[in-house]
Amino acid sequence: MTRTWHRWQDWAALAIGVLTLLSPIVVSTDTAALWSLIVFGVLIAGTALWSLAQPGSVASEYVHAVLGVLLFISPWVFGYSDLSGAAWTSWIAGVLTVAVGLAAVPAAQADHRGLAGQH
Repeated sequence: MTRTWHRWQDWAALAIGVLTLLSPIVVSTDTAALWSLIVFGVLIAGTALWSLAQPGSVASEYVHAVLGVLLFISPWVFGYSDLSGAAWTSWIAGVLTVAVGLAAVPAAQADHRGLAGQH
């Protein structure tokens, strides 16, 4: 049986999501930056919880990677690249989210194969 709530990459994604969500408290934002950081923070944290609860879900790890890419490009897309604190938060959190999401794919695939073998 696959253990839930154990993969370090998913715990890291949860921390990244929460810190992104809370970052507008300490960095200068405008409306676009504020909502981008909050929404992406919630989405990253939510998919991290999904990954932690269902470690055999490979899709959740790819969702992390996609959310990380979207967070990375959000300063340019939503026009807050001139707000250095918010932009750097997006860039760093985006890269880290992609990294932990892709790093968890092999473990998620192994857990998925283990779950498939139980049926």
